This record gives sequence, C-alpha cells and structure tokens, in this order.
Amino acid sequence: MTSSASPGTPPGANRPLGVAMIGYAFMGKAHSNAWRNVASFFDVPAFEQKVLVGRDAGQVAAAAARYGWAESATDWRTVLERDDIHIVDICAPGWMHAEIAIAALAAGKHVLVEKPLANTLAEAEAMTAAAQAARARGVQSMVGFNYRRVPALVLAKELIAEGRLGTVRHIRAAYLQDWLADAESPMTWRLNKETAGSGALGDIASHAIDQVLFLLGDAVTEVSGRLHTFTAVRPGKHGPEDVTVDDAAWATLSLASGAIASVEVSRVATGQKNSLKLEIYGEKGTILFDLEDLNELGFLDATVPVREQGFRRILVNEPEHPYLEAWWPQGHIIGWEHTFTHQIRDFLTAINAGDAPSPSFEEGLAVQRVLAAIEESAAAKSATIQLVQPTAPETATEGA
Repeated sequence: MTSSASPGTPPGANRPLGVAMIGYAFMGKAHSNAWRNVASFFDVPAFEQKVLVGRDAGQVAAAAARYGWAESATDWRTVLERDDIHIVDICAPGWMHAEIAIAALAAGKHVLVEKPLANTLAEAEAMTAAAQAARARGVQSMVGFNYRRVPALVLAKELIAEGRLGTVRHIRAAYLQDWLADAESPMTWRLNKETAGSGALGDIASHAIDQVLFLLGDAVTEVSGRLHTFTAVRPGKHGPEDVTVDDAAWATLSLASGAIASVEVSRVATGQKNSLKLEIYGEKGTILFDLEDLNELGFLDATVPVREQGFRRILVNEPEHPYLEAWWPQGHIIGWEHTFTHQIRDFLTAINAGDAPSPSFEEGLAVQRVLAAIEESAAAKSATIQLVQPTAPETATEGA
C-alpha cells in the first residue's frame, strides 16, 4: 500500500508527514531526540511522530510516551499498511534492516536506515536495488551516517573541495572505543555474527570508511585488511558463549585518486571512549579532527611562509559554518546529538523537494563493499583485494 502522498508531488503538501520509527534502544533514543527537536530549529515540512515500534509491548509503550511518539506498536508489517505513515526510520539491529527497508520501500514509504546499510553484501545489494526502483516512483531513502552532519567535518569537506589541501596524498582514520576491554563484559547480540554481521568492522569501521569517501569524494580500488578477536568467550545468560565477530580491525585502502587511507578500529582500546580521529594530508596543507572535540578543526596551510606555518584551531561555531545558523550564538558549542537533528533536517528537506538525499543506499553499498573486501582480505592473510570502481553515486548537498 502506498502512502497518501503521490510520487512527484511534495509529500505532506496536503497534510503532515506521518513518521514511524522501528527500534527504541540506543539509536532509537538518539533519533527520537532529533525528531522531537528538529522543527524547533530548522524550517522543515510539517510532520508527526506517529508510532514507535518494538517487540516488547510494555517497554515500547513506555519509550513512546517518553520520547514523544503518539502511539506504539509491536508489528512493523501492520504499520507499513497504514495510509497515515509516510516515513519509516529503521533503528532496529542490522539483521532486520533488509527485510524492513525493502518492505517499506515497496509500500511507498520513504526510508531512513541506520548504518551500516546491512549485515551482508547480498542484503545491501538487494536494498539498493529496491531503493533505485522506489526512487523512480518518487520514494526516497537514506543511510544514517550521522558523522556527515558534524559541522566541522562538513567544513573539512568544503576546504578539501576548494583545493586548500591541494592533492590529498594520504588519510588516517582511527575509531577507538573500550567498552569491550574488560574480558568479563557480558555477551550481547553485537558479539554474534548471526545478529550483528561483524564486530568493530561493521559497527565503527563503517563510519571511518564513509568519512574517507565523504571527505575526499573518492572511491576505493584496493583493500588489504586484518581482523582480530582478543576475547573469544564471554559470559552469557546461560554460561560462557563464543564471540563470533571481531574486536578490532585494520585496513589499508587504495583510492581511485591515488591517495592511500589507513583505517584502524577497536572496541578494546582501553581508555578510548568514543574517539574518531581523522588526519588528511595534502601537498598544500593538512586537516585534523577528533570527535571528542567535535566543534574544532585543526588546519595547517602549507602555502604560507614556513616561518608562519603551524596548525590553527578553527572553532566551528559561527553562523557562516554549516548548520550553525540555526543554533546558539558564536562560541556556544553543540554536541553529538545535534548530528542526528541535522540528519533529520536534511532528510525531510530532500523529501519535500523531491530530491535524492545523501548518503544514498548506493553510497551505503559502496561502504559495504569495502567492509566485505576487508573480511575477504583478512581471511586470506591480508591479501590485496581488488574492487571494481563504482559509478559516481547520487548525492545531495551537504550542510545547511
């Protein structure tokens, strides 16, 4: 069943867009906060937080009341049949992404799905095919790589595109966490390959790889990688359980431009809570970024005389910076949660304009291909894996 908004016309032109969200845990809470606040700061089409979907009736009802949803449900399939639902936001675990997204797109619903796009390359390909077919009918889709909405990183992309670094030679991306550093930390669905797909690789390397592609506007042509599990058995509900995913991953990526990227991710890096560090080195300058200081960008301009060179700190809080005209006076910092608000803003704006939002499912698939190549390389003792260079994905304008 299609939504009440007909393809080719701005959805919500006659009535507010109805939103359903599937999943109410960590990501569900972050997305709910964005849906609840976006219209208070940005000019977006009218929408309503219609229904929150989860498996446990009592828990999802409580979450719906707390997070601002009008009602709750336990059957996402029934929700897709409703004419008052136009957008489906998928915050469920990765093993559910493909089934829900493909069904929602077939039902004429615009779809936002959390990263990574899917647990397997085959699922990601099927989702992308469904998204392409739906786009032809005016139904849009997007992957939730929220770090694309960090104002400092959007500024970094602008500086690179303007040629301020010249030819980019290499980039380092390290995403390090320590929530699994304790060998006695209990088993969760994220440590089981059947439910999670992979460990640190899909969970956080997907973010790091997406940033490489986003910042440089590039494509990966070769991959060499390694995976490692440091704690193979963890306490489960009924005794010890085998960990079937990686704790850490390393990769070297060759890019179509000739640049080289190194990627390192870990969920056992003791003392690192949520540290995504990016270093982009070009012939004319360098950019540094650390997620734990997400309002700042380090920039070195190597074109000035050597006696004047040095990294300068750009506090990305001016109204002239991406997204920040909507927030607080200069110098009043924003946080991690604002990236989701920016994400919802961009998604709603694209839907209203009839544009394909970015990152598209095609862009999510490009990341998935790199993740699969890293797994393939690791299984072959870090052999170099060739990737066919994809065609340029459809993109939407980033920033405010």
